[in-house]
Amino acid sequence: MIFKILKLNILFLFTLISLLNANEIKDISVKGNQRISKETILVLGNIELNKDYNSESINKVLKNLYQSDFFENIEIEVQDNTLVVNIKENPIIENISISGIKKKEFEENLLEKISLKNRSSFTNYKLENDLNLINNILKQSGYYFSDVETTINKNEDNNSVNVNLNIDLGKRAKIKSIQFIGDKKIKDRKLRNVIVSEEAKFWKFISSKKTVDIKRIKFDETLLRNFYKNRGYYNVEINSSYAQVIEDKYFEIVFNIDAGQKYYFNNLKLNLPDDYNKMDFSELEILLNELKTKPYSLNRIEDILDEVDKIALNNDYEFVSATYNENIIDNNKIDLIINLKDTEKFYVEKVNIFGNTITSERVIRNKLLTDEGDPFNEILVNKSYNNIRSLGLFKKVETSEDTFDDKKTKIINIKVEEKPTGEIFAGAGTGTSGSSLSFGVSENNYLGEGIRLGTNFSFTDDSVTAKFFLNEPNYKNSNRSFNRGFERSENDNLSSYGYKTEKTGFNLGTSYEQFKNVFFSPTLSNYYEKISTNSTASAAKKKQEGNYLDLLLDYDLTLNKLNQNFNPTDGYKIGFSQELPVYSEDYTLINRLNYTNYIETEGGTIFSIGTFIASANSLTSDDARITKRIFIPSRKLRGFEPGKIGPKDGNDFIGGNYGTSLNIASTLPGLFTEVQDLDFSFFFDAANVWGVDYSSAIDNSSKIRSSTGIALDWFTPIGPLSISYSLPLTKSSTDVTESVRFNIGTTF
Repeated sequence: MIFKILKLNILFLFTLISLLNANEIKDISVKGNQRISKETILVLGNIELNKDYNSESINKVLKNLYQSDFFENIEIEVQDNTLVVNIKENPIIENISISGIKKKEFEENLLEKISLKNRSSFTNYKLENDLNLINNILKQSGYYFSDVETTINKNEDNNSVNVNLNIDLGKRAKIKSIQFIGDKKIKDRKLRNVIVSEEAKFWKFISSKKTVDIKRIKFDETLLRNFYKNRGYYNVEINSSYAQVIEDKYFEIVFNIDAGQKYYFNNLKLNLPDDYNKMDFSELEILLNELKTKPYSLNRIEDILDEVDKIALNNDYEFVSATYNENIIDNNKIDLIINLKDTEKFYVEKVNIFGNTITSERVIRNKLLTDEGDPFNEILVNKSYNNIRSLGLFKKVETSEDTFDDKKTKIINIKVEEKPTGEIFAGAGTGTSGSSLSFGVSENNYLGEGIRLGTNFSFTDDSVTAKFFLNEPNYKNSNRSFNRGFERSENDNLSSYGYKTEKTGFNLGTSYEQFKNVFFSPTLSNYYEKISTNSTASAAKKKQEGNYLDLLLDYDLTLNKLNQNFNPTDGYKIGFSQELPVYSEDYTLINRLNYTNYIETEGGTIFSIGTFIASANSLTSDDARITKRIFIPSRKLRGFEPGKIGPKDGNDFIGGNYGTSLNIASTLPGLFTEVQDLDFSFFFDAANVWGVDYSSAIDNSSKIRSSTGIALDWFTPIGPLSISYSLPLTKSSTDVTESVRFNIGTTF
């Protein structure tokens, strides 16, 4: 009780002192102001006449005035019922500039983001904050060793300053190594192929991906997360990603990954509204049944949503939304439920596109699957977003929607940020099959129309090739590409195959998706070819010397059901191509069939089986030209020198009218797991080439050649190295075997 009374007395005493110190103000005096009027200061400080001012109310005035950022120093006192305000104004910025940066765009971006502006007040607090902001922006772009020098020139006459920020960017921080730690379950080599960032190598002097970029690293996290989820790792977490200095101006990028357990699809169910026709969705039911027991995959779920979209469009379900629920069952199994429901009916009023200063708006709009006046469909909007990103012309693509409930309409806003589209590339390699060198240049957004054009040159031990190409991915606003090309090549095969060729010509072609996952690519080609032989050539081969003119129509038909195009682990791909002679000296019909299937076990082993069948037959009584005959590709028959099996003419291998191969392979994930950049696989290859048009050929047997062995893929500091050791199982006496094959090369 005593303490309570004492507390009340103290409170009363302070109140009394405050009242005694209060002064009713009859006049206000403002001193020291140059630019800012007395009236403005009174408003900013909320200062009024005929008001009592004590220490507390004066502090409020001081706080209000300092918050305006107009004043460097303020003193307030009461003199004979007059409130005296003494101020010193902050200098005003006459001009703020940035120097030392060559890129005008970069400079303008920094000026836009800092708080110091022309005609604004200058404070040291603002300057320090802006310097920190600039350093952070520079670091995000890889300039970790930059330096900013500040110059401030004062004009005492009008209390103004000129501020210059001179930036020395220094050398960009380079990525010395990229490491993956934690429970990652997948080897580093494959993960490095997933991300955009790459290690700095001496041959990658052009690449911008070798420098430290925080935004790029964050994007790499997304790529890694999606990659793992498409391989079944449902609960994958990228615990952290960071860059750390390991030596002078070199960094190490580290991704800490927790892959977790691998999950598989269990039961997959489709929920439809009662008034929907179940027969319309029968194809979707088939797709769901195919996924059962398959590894969990985001891409597979996207396929399902794509199928929903297709069905909705084909069957006039205009306002439908698809969602899905995932339920974990029995530790590593996931039940997937697809829910379809009617949505509120909205229409697209307008589509706005921003940020495309180079790219024609028509190129972007051609990728839209919805337009003004169409029913609003969220699935189509998301697919449109992905289509625009797939153009490869933009650093960033963002979408937003403005909704007008009263009109039942939506405005779709698409904002893009363009990226440089010019490319220079080169490559080199060597191995048991010889050496190679290539280089080229390309422009991927010519005239802002998304047109890709360029040229490249390649050299091997026995060939030289020059190509020029022009590709319009959306020819005349369609979903078809239109390709044009010119090619000149010389192949000196005298020592190996007994002939030499010179070839010049051009081609016109198109490509489009005929059906879902079915791609059709027809091409019309016109070539001039000259064949020469040496003095030791047989009579039959010398008969083929001369000049040839060909007008050819060929096409590719491909069904792609792989779970992912890069490092597939499940699904299949089948392709058929045919070369039809429209006009030719020998009218040779060529057919090719390729099939590959992938299966992944729960233990992580990936099995693949592939077949290849080809034929080349003259439609006249003439012999099939030697350059059109079938040779087994080197990757389809290890253990034998490339092209050196099958029919011979004298001492030279000449290929055959028919060829086939079978390839079975299995990864060995448990072998040398501690070596992150090393992959082993076991393989079995079988193939044969047979059939010739003329009787002088020897060894025209149908004997199957086969081999088995082990292959090694090693990502070395100077590029990927592939080595295979093969043991031929069956062969012909004239075949040339090759136990060890290796190749190392890179692109820079």
